[in-house]
Amino acid sequence: MSLHLKAALWTLTAALALGLASGPAGAEERIYDSELRRFLNEKELNHLEEFMTEEEALKLMLPTSQQIRKETLRLSPDQKHLVESRIGWKFPEESFEVYIGETGASIDGYAMVHNTIGKHKPMTYMVGVDNRGRVTNVELMVFREAKGSEIGRKRFMVQYEDKTVWDPIRINKDIVNVSGATMSVRSLSAGVKRALVLIDEFYLKPQGLGSNQVAAKRAEKGFLGSLFGD
Repeated sequence: MSLHLKAALWTLTAALALGLASGPAGAEERIYDSELRRFLNEKELNHLEEFMTEEEALKLMLPTSQQIRKETLRLSPDQKHLVESRIGWKFPEESFEVYIGETGASIDGYAMVHNTIGKHKPMTYMVGVDNRGRVTNVELMVFREAKGSEIGRKRFMVQYEDKTVWDPIRINKDIVNVSGATMSVRSLSAGVKRALVLIDEFYLKPQGLGSNQVAAKRAEKGFLGSLFGD
């Protein structure tokens, strides 16, 4: 399925879930921008910037892997609720495609394509996570807003590298905003957090490498250190 079709389906699903879809089928799209205080024009509505393909992004996420396999992660209602409670927001998707990079019998890391709404429309990006639950890379693939594509620049994206599920990943916490693209920055940050939580819950925890196991080991080490010294 193409990136554009995935994004279109995501937009429709999100709109129906939030009760935003209105007007008869086939009606002309009209989006009101409260900041501009007017409806967006046709050029703004159809704006699209493509930065890289899924294949190109994968090479950046898992550059040393001998092989990359793809599998579909399907969430039960309870699992979806768990992830939503951890990240603090609801999302329409019930399944995600996960790329797993491997070298021999070892897992190098993971990569996920996400679509999250910016100011008016979804943007498509890929998040890379290593085998210990740290962000290795984030790349913007498709941007559909008339303003704010500056978030795709490396000097902004580098902020996400080495983030884990323990980090806030929020504006004014550990992410510096881009002027004029606040909604897109918030959306991207939330998507990165979601990717980290999904990998943590369904890939790292089953291997004994999840955030709960790491926290327990740290607590045990700290307790023993207090008894016997470092």
